[in-house]
Amino acid sequence: MTSLLGTLVTGIRAYIRHPDPRVAAANAVALLVASNQPFYPLYLFWLVSHDITPVWFTFLSTPFFLAVPIVARWNATAGRALLPLAGIGNTVLSAWLFGTASAVEIFLVPCGVLALLLFRPKERFARLLLTGLAFGAFLLLHDAYGPPMATYGATEYAALVRLNLISASTLTAVVVLLFSNLLADAERSGEAAGGEKTG
Repeated sequence: MTSLLGTLVTGIRAYIRHPDPRVAAANAVALLVASNQPFYPLYLFWLVSHDITPVWFTFLSTPFFLAVPIVARWNATAGRALLPLAGIGNTVLSAWLFGTASAVEIFLVPCGVLALLLFRPKERFARLLLTGLAFGAFLLLHDAYGPPMATYGATEYAALVRLNLISASTLTAVVVLLFSNLLADAERSGEAAGGEKTG
């Protein structure tokens, strides 16, 4: 069992590995999101309602998250862009399925944060385009979804809102922590290079 787990971990690390640290970070976040998607129906069932019919449609986005490392090997920019695009698409789909009263649109925040962090300052067009898509989805679609697939009572909606707020906040915190570690690594590398030159 330990050997199997070790093999699995090694395979995952190999799958997300990339020489560009921003791409590697995108790969890690994509797999983190994809691995958590199967648990969302359980959270919904335990914490909100036994009617979880809409949640099964959210799995339509799972292949896109899983494909991020594959696409990144072909084109690093496309791989990084696919992550926030998949997140935006999944959020829009979820808002249509559950309704805006579920507060699921809060997931557009980590999508926008990812768009800002995954691209370097010189890649300004991609940063602005993807960030604009994230927040434009909220501004343009918030009142345009129509009736949701499932409706819940006030108590159930309160639980669903709480679940989505906690999940989106946690994801945003993980993304920020991941990129702060990348920045710290870059600073250490720069200091080491400066020390070598000085010596």
